[in-house]
Amino acid sequence: MRLALKATLRSIHMSKFLLCLAGIASLLGTAGACIALPISPGDRVKITIPEGEEFSGIFDINFNGELELPIAKRIYAVGLEPEELQQRVYQALVKQGFFQPSFLRVSLSVIQWAPIPVFVSGSIFQPGRVLISELSDAEQLQTPVQLSGHAPLNRMLTTALKLAGGITPTADVTAVELKRGSRKRVVDLTGVFTGQPFNDIPLIAGDQVTIPDTGTVNPLLVRPSNITPSEIMINISNLTVPGRVIGTEAQKFPYGSRFSHAVVSANCAGGTMITNARRRAVLVRTQTATGKTTVFDRGVEQALRNSTNSANNPYLMADDGFACYDSSVTSFQSVLGIITQFLAPSILIYNRFVP
Repeated sequence: MRLALKATLRSIHMSKFLLCLAGIASLLGTAGACIALPISPGDRVKITIPEGEEFSGIFDINFNGELELPIAKRIYAVGLEPEELQQRVYQALVKQGFFQPSFLRVSLSVIQWAPIPVFVSGSIFQPGRVLISELSDAEQLQTPVQLSGHAPLNRMLTTALKLAGGITPTADVTAVELKRGSRKRVVDLTGVFTGQPFNDIPLIAGDQVTIPDTGTVNPLLVRPSNITPSEIMINISNLTVPGRVIGTEAQKFPYGSRFSHAVVSANCAGGTMITNARRRAVLVRTQTATGKTTVFDRGVEQALRNSTNSANNPYLMADDGFACYDSSVTSFQSVLGIITQFLAPSILIYNRFVP
């Protein structure tokens, strides 16, 4: 009876785990199974076996994803929830003849979650390998303590996307692909922007995340969120500044700011209409993936008065270059100023020596 009950529980746990991977857990009311954090290489676990002290202790999951116990054969642990790994340890020790089923009690808990590398590609600002759930210097030095009931929320899918620079405005958040080994799962992250519930999946080392690209800018995605940048830095040049001097605050913008915001922050706008209305602003952008450079050139008045049009008022992106050019009237004034500077001393000398 006891063995049958344990077998039934193991079957239930595994069924929930497979449903989660298949992406249908939410349909069957078992979405909570997706929240449990799976074991990953580098995680540190504590095993307590009252009947076998030689098997008790603190162990790290090796880089092959295995739990190495003294004497016993290695146990594959990656992808299992702690409760499932506890059951697997129980099964392994019984199967290998170290204990009788009725006399074995196994307790397993995670005492330290390790940093894990995951790979992010597709419509993301900084595709590549990212390391999530990094330990602070204090955490690396402190003595591990039992983390019963603790789950590191920084080992989630949204954290990986944020650390990879965030998704681009053309990303398809309805079909984010997670690949784990031979299994693939499609995740809808629309809830990040709408406030509706969504599955923020816990990741393990080696997971691959791909964000499809729609080819069309979605304005709903261009704002600070859990999977987009909070702010961006751009490079600003304005040699003739009508007003205050440009400071660092003019180079930093909330994500979602547009061309018109840079025009105002760089002091390209305002002042006398006859001299400043025909100033021009230029936005230079280099695509990180392709190296292609594009130039966006608009009159200041056109940029401000037609700011509701996305074609005339594009979104700012990190590392954009912005420059402001004087109007022809301002340039003529500058030329007159230079001529005056040279003529003034000559006039004074002439008046001094010529009666």
